[in-house]
Amino acid sequence: MAPDASRGSKPSLLSTLPNELPAEFLKDITDGFSLERKLGQGAFGTVYLGILQDGQPIAVKKLADNSPVAPEKQFLNEVINLMAVQHENIVKLFGYCHATLKKVIEHGGRYILVDVVERLLCYEYCPKGNLDKCIFDASTRPDWKTCFKIIKGICQGLHFLHKEMDRPIIHLDLQPANILLDDNMVPKISDFGLSRLFGEEQTRINTINVVGAKGYMAPEYLYRGEISTRSDIYSLGVLIIEITTGERNFSSEKDMSARDFIDKVRAKWTDEHIASKCSSLDAVSLQEVRTCIEIGLKCVDIDQRKRPTIVEILDKLNGRHAP
Repeated sequence: MAPDASRGSKPSLLSTLPNELPAEFLKDITDGFSLERKLGQGAFGTVYLGILQDGQPIAVKKLADNSPVAPEKQFLNEVINLMAVQHENIVKLFGYCHATLKKVIEHGGRYILVDVVERLLCYEYCPKGNLDKCIFDASTRPDWKTCFKIIKGICQGLHFLHKEMDRPIIHLDLQPANILLDDNMVPKISDFGLSRLFGEEQTRINTINVVGAKGYMAPEYLYRGEISTRSDIYSLGVLIIEITTGERNFSSEKDMSARDFIDKVRAKWTDEHIASKCSSLDAVSLQEVRTCIEIGLKCVDIDQRKRPTIVEILDKLNGRHAP
């Protein structure tokens, strides 16, 4: 039912978007997927800024043509399920496009007509960008109070994905670029649910091939293909360490689980170093820093059975019991 016009209230265009959107509409609002509108690129596609007619922004993710997408019916079912996910620390999925288009391509010295399936996802737009753009630069790095709020928010979002869904959603690619920030610096996990849209094994293969060098992947996932919530906990541990220390995890092809970075943090960030480095903080904040370093290092234990669960992590952050 439409709001009462006499009250001057009117729904935003965003709130009236249909779930299923035509490819042409998404092309129009992104200015033809222009380079100027490009917000970022990940393992499974490119994100563009879309501007609705009333000026409201929206993020449009154009999945790569070679993405190993699940069959159409499964893809659509899972998209609908993901659109139902509602949490303050999870990026809201508003709509999707699944369209078969005719394209002329050159092949073997001749032009041929082929069917190309275009798949796009529409998310809420987060104006502050991603974590990668703010936590490593001293000029943009938030104060500790905000950093701690960001850590707790990410953990709350992951708790929702792991514990509050009909079946756990395993993210598989938690990293600073996939944590977006709204106007109030509230963190929101993006690119969640891709393992459902693409199939977990295909997601694993694609992730390793495209962004494996980022260094957030648990060893058992990277080397043995084991997929579980514990692999997300490993990635979360690296994230917590980076946010807390402000030090970037520089990984390499030989160290895709960031063991060198983790070993350096373990050796460097002792109680004495924390007290010296964070001398301007009060006693409560100092203890929060120590707690986050402790949690982060436990999360990245080589033995996945020794890693804390997301429930234990939140308990520790909230001052209840240690993981």
